[in-house]
Amino acid sequence: HPLDSLTPNEFIRVQAIVNQSHPTTTNDITFQYIGLNEPDKQALISWLQNHRTTPITAPPPRQAFVIARINHQTHELVVDLLYDNIVFDHIHHGFGYPLLTFQEQNGASQLVFNHAPFLAALNKRGLKVEEVICETFAIGWFGETKQNGRVVKVMCYYLDGTVNLYMRPIEAITVTVDLEAMKITHFRDRLVVPVPKAAGTDYRESEQKEPFGPELKGITVVQPDGPSFIIDGSRVR
Repeated sequence: HPLDSLTPNEFIRVQAIVNQSHPTTTNDITFQYIGLNEPDKQALISWLQNHRTTPITAPPPRQAFVIARINHQTHELVVDLLYDNIVFDHIHHGFGYPLLTFQEQNGASQLVFNHAPFLAALNKRGLKVEEVICETFAIGWFGETKQNGRVVKVMCYYLDGTVNLYMRPIEAITVTVDLEAMKITHFRDRLVVPVPKAAGTDYRESEQKEPFGPELKGITVVQPDGPSFIIDGSRVR
């Protein structure tokens, strides 16, 4: 069906086509989004009408829509999967930036562990660096006319006796990272705020202590005639 999602093999082909089309890029190409580029509505309606009488009617050409970062620019691309080429390549210069990749987030969050002022801030608080976990967050939108790059803030948490890291934030430390340069561009340690205690914050069942609340009573849902829908591939009737 023309609206079926891309298959795993199609995802691989799309990545290969984009990579081969930019052989001179000076940095790794990152794929923020790959999905089906839905065919023109009129072409789809025409195919559906013809398909009812002639099931072997060829569907509209398969295309993929891609958002990728190439040479520090955001490209919006349409890839034709019939001819294995790019039929549309637009560099986005407007507001907003594409999604963060796991590689970028992990790289940014690890920078602080080699940043001397951050290590000094942990030492001042009496915290063990091996018990610290950091994550990245978008810095938010405050109505700027235009930002100059992709920037994230790094926020850190403390374990040391619990797996519930969000209950033990390390407050008052501000770290911002430029993802394009992958470096810390701002650091500030404003004041020392005590980290909440770990006691009573572990939510794992193995760590819970009696008395426990009453167990939930059992529940059963039965459809003796089966469900009221039919799934055929990606189609739900």
